[in-house]
Amino acid sequence: MTSEHSDFLFFNHQDEPLNEVVPTEFWDILIVDDDPEIHSVTKLALSGVEFWGKGLRFHHAYSAVEGIEVLSKAPNVSVLLLDVVMESDDAGLKMVKEVRETLKNHNVRIILRTGQPGYAPEEQVIREYDINDYKTKTELTRSKLVTSLITAIRSYEQVCQLEAQSKALNNILCASKAILGFTDIKAFTMAVIKQLSVILDCEATGVVCGTLDDSNRISVLGGSTQFSAFFSQGIEQLDNGRIILQVQNCFEYEEHQHTKHDTTLLLKSKSRQAAIYLEYVSQPSNAQLQFAEIFLTNVSVGLDNVRLFNNLRDAAFKDVLTGLSNRTYFTEQIEKYHRLTNNDHVFVLIDVAHFSDINNGLGQEVGNNLLVAIVERLKQEYPAAKLLSRIGADVFGFLIEQQGFDQTELYDNLNLPFAAAEHILPVTFKIGICEQKDFQAIGIETLKLAYIALNQAKKGKYNTAVCYTPDMEEQMAWRLGIIRQLRQDFEHNKLEVWYQPQFTLNDLALIGCEALLRWPSGQGNYISPAIFIPFAEDAGLIVGIGQWVLEQACMQQKRLEATGVEICIAVNVSVPQFKVKGFAQQVKNTLLKYHVKPKNIELEVTESVVMDEMNAVIETLQELKEFGIQVAIDDFGTGFSSLSYLQKLPIDRLKIDRTFIKDLPEKDSGAIAALVVALGAQLGLKTIAEGVETQGQADLLRELGCDEVQGFMYAKPMPEAQLIQYFESKS
Repeated sequence: MTSEHSDFLFFNHQDEPLNEVVPTEFWDILIVDDDPEIHSVTKLALSGVEFWGKGLRFHHAYSAVEGIEVLSKAPNVSVLLLDVVMESDDAGLKMVKEVRETLKNHNVRIILRTGQPGYAPEEQVIREYDINDYKTKTELTRSKLVTSLITAIRSYEQVCQLEAQSKALNNILCASKAILGFTDIKAFTMAVIKQLSVILDCEATGVVCGTLDDSNRISVLGGSTQFSAFFSQGIEQLDNGRIILQVQNCFEYEEHQHTKHDTTLLLKSKSRQAAIYLEYVSQPSNAQLQFAEIFLTNVSVGLDNVRLFNNLRDAAFKDVLTGLSNRTYFTEQIEKYHRLTNNDHVFVLIDVAHFSDINNGLGQEVGNNLLVAIVERLKQEYPAAKLLSRIGADVFGFLIEQQGFDQTELYDNLNLPFAAAEHILPVTFKIGICEQKDFQAIGIETLKLAYIALNQAKKGKYNTAVCYTPDMEEQMAWRLGIIRQLRQDFEHNKLEVWYQPQFTLNDLALIGCEALLRWPSGQGNYISPAIFIPFAEDAGLIVGIGQWVLEQACMQQKRLEATGVEICIAVNVSVPQFKVKGFAQQVKNTLLKYHVKPKNIELEVTESVVMDEMNAVIETLQELKEFGIQVAIDDFGTGFSSLSYLQKLPIDRLKIDRTFIKDLPEKDSGAIAALVVALGAQLGLKTIAEGVETQGQADLLRELGCDEVQGFMYAKPMPEAQLIQYFESKS
């Protein structure tokens, strides 16, 4: 463009004196015009102009292409003074489009100028590409040019501030997202320091301190890498007096602490206080500090979430009473010790024997005190133990190196009485051990093996630890298989009840029979009751099975009555049945349901039933006796229990166990059998001997005065059909 109209550029302006000023900060102005004189006069006209304490620094381009190049290298240009007509009539307009679309520069303010009156840019360009002003060069006196420029600079500053705020808010949003989801306090605090450094535009060097529990002790919660060694230690352990001072001031004055070299930000809530210390080289602006404070709201929430998670984790993985890890945490951690080639450790599982008796007899509070005392003893005697945990209500476990462990020493350590409240309690323990070579990849499987050993230890009468061996698991698998099959066969009515007749010994008159449970295994074979009855009791099946046997006996009684036979059928009762609430009433309801006379049903109970809870058993038996049901003590003499209870029990008969019969008369003089018969006579009770198989046994029992008898010599146990035939043959 020629300079024929350049003399109008500063028309009618008043000359003002120019002062020599050397500013330290500048607004960058780019002049794009193909006329060099325009560059000169513009620069001259604007010389000495300052705005907000900043001077003007000019950049020059003489074509649109050159202007784009300059602007791409100087992105902080505030105002672009752009000629419309240069290498082409719309060169300036094309440059505007390229600035906004290609360079993505939306901050620079654009003032269009043209030296050709009447030539105006398209309205669409002005509307779409954010042009601040459009003037002909003849309009731009110095004062108007300064006014337009200052307006543009003001607009540029506002746009930059909005962009900075948008960026800062985006940083806060990203930072808030970045700290979400952390459940570990160390990882959380490291993320907080990192994100704060982005907001404050400084190095990520800082530490987070606070009080997260009920104490007032200020501890290091975490921070950047150089502070990781101080985690959970008191702040006084930090080798940095400045940090200690600033954090303490922050807590004491309950406000943020800002200096030229660092800032300490306070986090407050009802449950805790925390302070974030951050170092920097360049002091952040007030705006950055304000943005940091906005971010602190999310940090506070995040810190509460971490604390809540840790509390929940404690609830999930820690035993409240003892403070030890619980079963869940133990099974997770024991997996780390799964080594196929190592056998350096043993897992010790300790069960407090008869703990329920202590709880029931002395109260739960004493029981709790005892458990805490046991934990303290274990901690004291085995400080090197790992994963000391409360596995069950009265079961503890720990991991220890084989080299430092001795079973005898463990029992010696535990044999000393424990102080629980005002009580001094001697306690016995059962112990199962699993060696590391048997550990499994899944923690619960390792625990299962230790429990197998513990269960074996519980079966023993002495305080001897049992170490797991693979054959134990095979036995356990077999046992579980038996129980599973028994449960299934019971549900499908495959069990049978057989009956063994009973006789008076003097005249062999048929007086009754004993109902005996049989479990067919197929092809005419049967599984011995000695095998499956204990399993049924352990698995809780015996209660349902026992009730079923009683019902079968009642139905058999009615069928015999229909044939003209009226006898007493004896039914065995187990310990678990007696423990069922309302057992006596259940028996009475069963007899009433099948219309069976109470005198025709006898319940056989073992000494173990009687001695379990004597007072409760006596009340139950008394209720049954008053209803008219007969009661016999089965396997009498095998329990080695006191005879004093016999005078208290409402019973009708003593049953001499086959153990005291089988060796008569050759290998056994019959002293115990004679004692039982004599005792029964003194107490007014009938005596019946079971397992009689020879005439010699029968003759001796008759001489001793035994009343009744049953055994293979007289009749074997038989199913219902054979029993009916047997009675028919006797009639």
